[in-house]
Amino acid sequence: MTASASYEQDRQAVEKLADASKRIREELSKAVVGQEEVIDQLLIALFAGGHCLLTGAPGLAKTLLVRSISDVFSLDFSRIQFTPDLMPADIVGTEILQETEGGGRALKFVRGPIFGNIVLADEINRTPPKTQAALLEAMQEHQVTAAGTRYTLEEPFFVLATQNPIEMDGTYPLPEAQLDRFMFNVYVDYLSEDDEVSVITKTTGKEDYKLETLFSADEVRSFHDIVRKVPVAEEVARFAVRLATLSRPNGKETPEFINNWVSWGAGLRAGQFLVLGGKARALLRGRAHVTVDDIRALAEPVLRHRILLNYRAEADGVSVEKVIEKLLAEVK
Repeated sequence: MTASASYEQDRQAVEKLADASKRIREELSKAVVGQEEVIDQLLIALFAGGHCLLTGAPGLAKTLLVRSISDVFSLDFSRIQFTPDLMPADIVGTEILQETEGGGRALKFVRGPIFGNIVLADEINRTPPKTQAALLEAMQEHQVTAAGTRYTLEEPFFVLATQNPIEMDGTYPLPEAQLDRFMFNVYVDYLSEDDEVSVITKTTGKEDYKLETLFSADEVRSFHDIVRKVPVAEEVARFAVRLATLSRPNGKETPEFINNWVSWGAGLRAGQFLVLGGKARALLRGRAHVTVDDIRALAEPVLRHRILLNYRAEADGVSVEKVIEKLLAEVK
């Protein structure tokens, strides 16, 4: 392929994703009011092929947003309500005994709700660790194992898990190993007064909107390939790596406030997701290159669940967002 042909192909790919972003937002606005930043982060994760953890109070349309995205992309949507008595087999599936045509009996595997393109794990911190762990293999390997047999999940496969930060009694916080599997921790905040008025007006009247299906599962997979091909300069990749490195306490160049407030910093996946998310963000904005500003914009959702604060930070009233803000000011 000649240089001019390659350039033309790249230009068309950039235009395709930028146009896709605009059309998706216009379609989602029929169902979801406001939450532009949340939508932006979810689309970046979807185009990059990552999973998301959504944290926010009840009643902020998290389920509606996820379902609407699955409708726009013509993806199979599956919702799992996590409860304290939920077992791994309830989400993965189980074998049942069935009669065959010859009069005999045979075991047949009945798939659970994990077999979907977009899986909404609602209130994931309300179920015991053994059931939470059933998601680990699916999220990392895109497969599940039941009765010694492996079953491959259909691509694309996304897990969007929600957790309620208000009620912590009787919940099971996700272990760090599983939190690290999520590309973003997206914070869903309350709407502005004008947006709340729009929501109330819309939801108390007759719903007459219908979301148009814009893209197929095959097109989503092609978007993943386009994102991976975006080049990234070494200085941009190094900036992402330094953000993760300097968040770890007791390092050679670690800032003093990290040593004082942080018990555990971000790992290798943080740098990977910063760069991969930066690629998707650049394409959605019509650019074929990643900038430091792309990395900075994604620092909070990538690092929010990877930096663990200690008791001194809690005593000082310091939030993880404040630590990330100071870290961004520190890294040049």
